[in-house]
Amino acid sequence: DVSFVIHAQETAAILGATGSGKSTLLQLIPRLYEPGAGRVLIDGVDVREFSAEQLRTAVRFVPQEVLLFSGTVADNLRFGKMTATMEEIVQAARDAQIHETITRFPDGYDALIGQKGVNLSGGQKQRLSIARALVGQPRILLLDDSTSALDAETEAKLLAALRRYACTTVMVTQKVSTAMAADTILLLEDGRLIAQGSHEQLLAASELYRRIVATQEGKKGSVDVTTA
Repeated sequence: DVSFVIHAQETAAILGATGSGKSTLLQLIPRLYEPGAGRVLIDGVDVREFSAEQLRTAVRFVPQEVLLFSGTVADNLRFGKMTATMEEIVQAARDAQIHETITRFPDGYDALIGQKGVNLSGGQKQRLSIARALVGQPRILLLDDSTSALDAETEAKLLAALRRYACTTVMVTQKVSTAMAADTILLLEDGRLIAQGSHEQLLAASELYRRIVATQEGKKGSVDVTTA
């Protein structure tokens, strides 16, 4: 019950409640899941016709659960492209809004990261994971709620920086503020695509989208008062 087209170098956001199928839909693109029916096409070619190596080169997937390895910061970022120069690594880190943080580490890019990044905050791990994907200069960048731990200002700068890359970006998010930065929003409910369009178009056409917006705006404006 899902059919849509995302044009080259567009940014698309996938929005919906928990369990609506957002992550599953995203994982069909790099063939982490196989569709039970239907097809996923990249430039008109079924993804099943690409080799695993071709997909790994063209598509970079940043999962919800960030995976970092024991080693230096630079080593972790170089997993995105083993032949990357230090200049390429630093540029990717700048675009992922993590360069300034890295420079504050005692050893900078030579700082050691513990297994699974245990010595880093959630936001730092997410930004490092995104930087690693950017080092590879992907044609398609997939972000599975990969900016959830970032503050609004940092996230906005990161999403703006992604626009400088010649890639198509598809991002799962639960935040309307994040989805609004996309060219198109895909709204899912119970595994079905029920609406697609810009923020303004969905406000006009989708009752579910209006409810999501109202709920999130209400949370931003809420005040919690506790009396003794």
